[in-house]
Amino acid sequence: MRRLTAKECRPFFDAVEEKALELGAPVSTAVVGPEGNIIAVERMDRAGFITADTAIAKAYTIAAFRTMSPRFPDGLVIQKWFQERNPQFLINAAVLSGGRTAASGGAAPIFDGNDVIGFYGISGATSDQDEVMGRHARKIVGWTHEPVDSDLSDAAKKHLREVYEKIGLKERLESFE
Repeated sequence: MRRLTAKECRPFFDAVEEKALELGAPVSTAVVGPEGNIIAVERMDRAGFITADTAIAKAYTIAAFRTMSPRFPDGLVIQKWFQERNPQFLINAAVLSGGRTAASGGAAPIFDGNDVIGFYGISGATSDQDEVMGRHARKIVGWTHEPVDSDLSDAAKKHLREVYEKIGLKERLESFE
């Protein structure tokens, strides 16, 4: 399996910074490998001191949950899903992982074809702005957050559509059509 390198993260960090400057929201960005270990982290000037730790935690959380189930394609879905079902679980996960768990927008997997090669987290703006920055940067550098070939069954897709509608993420349903 191909490994994502720190050098490959530079254009992504630059694209995040471009959007962050446009939005007036300095952030930190982290990329971790498939196992959740840090590949690269960058904190923009004037970004809050805790944003780097939060970006790492967001990326780590995506690594942990996305590898568990394809129903967790990004941090926003994880956050909404657990808020509705078992919010205490995320608190427990943060405690059990030494504070390395944080579910929020602005975090997603990075695929090469059907293989997960990493996960990113962005922190420092609102959850929605972090999400906008991530989507912008992915588009600029050509990273995808979904596998080329979905192996989800029709029943799983139906379940995901119901969950997404219920938690207010209808705009993401195209992933499960």
